[in-house]
Amino acid sequence: MYCTIYIEDPVTDHPRTREILDRFPRASRVACHRYGEVFNPKAQDFRLQKHHPALILAHKHERRVLPAPAGYGIGDGRAYYFSHLLNCLYDCRYCFLQGMYRSAHHVLFVNYEDFQSDIGRLLEGAGGTDCWFFSGYDCDSLALDPVTGFTGAFLPFFAGHPRARIELRTKSTQVRGLLRRKPLANAVIAFSFTPEEIHRSLEHGVPAVGRRLDALVRLHQAGWPVGLRFDPLIYREDFRQQYRRLFRQIFTRIDGSRLHSVSLGTFRLPRAYFRNIARLYPDEPLFAGAFTERDGMLSCQHALEQDLTGFCTGELLRYIPASRLFPCAAAA
Repeated sequence: MYCTIYIEDPVTDHPRTREILDRFPRASRVACHRYGEVFNPKAQDFRLQKHHPALILAHKHERRVLPAPAGYGIGDGRAYYFSHLLNCLYDCRYCFLQGMYRSAHHVLFVNYEDFQSDIGRLLEGAGGTDCWFFSGYDCDSLALDPVTGFTGAFLPFFAGHPRARIELRTKSTQVRGLLRRKPLANAVIAFSFTPEEIHRSLEHGVPAVGRRLDALVRLHQAGWPVGLRFDPLIYREDFRQQYRRLFRQIFTRIDGSRLHSVSLGTFRLPRAYFRNIARLYPDEPLFAGAFTERDGMLSCQHALEQDLTGFCTGELLRYIPASRLFPCAAAA
């Protein structure tokens, strides 16, 4: 899978580093002082790297657990996010990561113990208040789990902290590790979906809608709390038919009243990110749509956005209780 692995000096002897290197014995190994030497330089070819990304093993020194962006949350309690991994295995045209980062390489911060210590301190300072921790903001929480060992390291930690709740957000079908574990009431597996037509045109490398739905149903039947994420909603002229068909496909397989949560939000990007992505994919019709800027964010025109959101909200409320629906206003 990886032909080249960069290794920061501070993590050379970390047990997780050794486990990963043993998994890829044929990969070229390149030492570096800090991961930014590889990840941050300008004039990198993001599109070329996306086809053959390298893996960078690094140590996260600070700002490991951060307050979640406004609107990025489900339910009550304090909300935080943390990123053990930067960048995603998949290649979704709408993803903000390709507008934010110069490199498509994958950065894995192997010092999980430090993340957990930071989470523990936040819980101690919360005074008994429930806290949400979102792990899929800068990556897909499960797609690389066999490599990263993320769930194997973090789910036991959260099992010991019932006031802490973790969301694993994914487009992956990589759920075997979860199915081998006892379900956790404070761990929500949240699957992202778009209609099949949009999936085929914009979500390159992502498992088909039906396969993701199969994985969700298996977890649900095994007792895991599961959620649905329709974010971003993508405007098309026939969006009503597309989203009505998607919702019918999903809710014929799963009882909406038993879902943990459902969130939705329209496509929106910071102007700078939008500009960067449009340069990468100048022929992509998505970026030629009717967009407007509000507070530095580009999104589809307000009337179209209202029409799309209103329709999808109404359709979803045919299947789920209103208390399970959470509009999202964070970056796509």
